Amino acid sequence: MPLPRTEGPRPAVHPEGPRPAVRAEDSRPVVRTESPRPAVRTDGPRPAVNPGGVGNPMAPGSPRNARPVHAEEARPAVRAEGARPVVQRASVRGQILDALRTALVSGELAPGEVYSAPALGDRFGVSATPVREAMQQLALEGAVEVVPNRGFRVIARGTRELAELAEIRGLIEVPVMLRLARTVPAARWAELRPLAEATVRAATSGCRATYAESDRTFHRAVLALAGNEQLVRIADDLHRRAQWPLVGGPVSRGRADLVADAAEHTALLDALIAEDLTVVQELVREHFTGSS
Repeated sequence: MPLPRTEGPRPAVHPEGPRPAVRAEDSRPVVRTESPRPAVRTDGPRPAVNPGGVGNPMAPGSPRNARPVHAEEARPAVRAEGARPVVQRASVRGQILDALRTALVSGELAPGEVYSAPALGDRFGVSATPVREAMQQLALEGAVEVVPNRGFRVIARGTRELAELAEIRGLIEVPVMLRLARTVPAARWAELRPLAEATVRAATSGCRATYAESDRTFHRAVLALAGNEQLVRIADDLHRRAQWPLVGGPVSRGRADLVADAAEHTALLDALIAEDLTVVQELVREHFTGSS
């Protein structure tokens, strides 16, 4: 027997055919908006893009005009905590490398002696890892050599090697300095006077390591006027190697020798400012043949 029909519309049928307001897998009602972008949700940011809602304008407590953080931008911020030890380790390694270079110049690390990374680590108050990394860099520079299962041996250098390094430095730096003497104005040379005076003060202190650093700083500043970064880098490496001690400990040059060497820097600047090319040529060649 057919059911009687009523005058009202059938509630089970909707003209637009909407989906049920309640989803089977979720009791939360689906929120419909007028915007055609259905991807925007009001129940919080998508965790895969921006964990924690940092920088997301939809996150509670965020400024209204905050710029959204995209997935590519969110990844580095998540890894920031993990990157922190890497920065610290690199910093420690650099400090240990500087300390070892100073110990080499002063003769504290004696040529021919073998030093282990753990022992040096105890001495500097760090682990063996940054010491080992620093020593490996010194091995690349030719200051030490690796001794398997023991550590690193400081290279024993003789007077012949020192003379060869001085000759190479002269072949590179003398022509450059003479060319700069003809092209660089006197005012630019005057700007280097504080560096030359710093070498004199360092030499007066008698500390070879302090003088070595100030000496290289002055020469780097002079060569930098040529505008050739590769030239500065190569010359500085040769200069550092020429400052390492010879076999038997520190070289015999004392405070008087260091002061005389530093005085050539100020005399050279005086000649350059005066544009006396004859004196410049004599001082430059004498500086490389009589200094380390």
